[in-house]
Amino acid sequence: MEISHLRREYTQAGLSLEHLAKTPFEQFAYWFRQTQQAGIPEPNAMSLATASREGIPSVRTVLLKHFSDNGFVFFTNYTSKKALDITENPQAALLFPWLTLERQVIVRGSVEKITKTESLRYFASRPRDSQLGAWVSRQSSVITSRQSLEVKLNAMKQKFSEGEVPLPSFWGGYRVIPNHIEFWQGRPNRLHDRFIYSKIDSNKPLEQWKIERLSP
Repeated sequence: MEISHLRREYTQAGLSLEHLAKTPFEQFAYWFRQTQQAGIPEPNAMSLATASREGIPSVRTVLLKHFSDNGFVFFTNYTSKKALDITENPQAALLFPWLTLERQVIVRGSVEKITKTESLRYFASRPRDSQLGAWVSRQSSVITSRQSLEVKLNAMKQKFSEGEVPLPSFWGGYRVIPNHIEFWQGRPNRLHDRFIYSKIDSNKPLEQWKIERLSP
């Protein structure tokens, strides 16, 4: 198959300035509800791009677990590669590839750890086996075999056989605080609709974002 011949026209919908919400968080919530209604698998899956102190990029898929006007929250091991990047260079980008709806959302901004209370609240809501898994995995480190993970999991099951599984000190959440959020809607002839919300200084919440159309 000749990959260069793979193409399709995007004809499902359009996007116009007058139909956009005043804030990017309202617009994101509206689009997110539509992805759920469309039955898209893992609608909260997002690509997370980070870079080291030297500017070496990394990207991986993580799950969005909360969003609000304060930003977008995901959880990870604080010793992972992504966490090391964030420590060295607390900037990140997110990509939500909702291609079934011919849409993408791109978020760029700074990153901060959420509070321990917030991490504990989410950790307590996870299935018990997922809680134990957080104790087992030293994320991104080299391991000898899958069996070594199973041995550690059994050990943790015995260790925490009674009572609740505690929150590991090396596990928790990060919040991406956006300064730019772009909404991309595919259109025919590759003349896609792209609008970007850019953060500006204002004391009025509804006036904190400038909206501009971008060339496709």
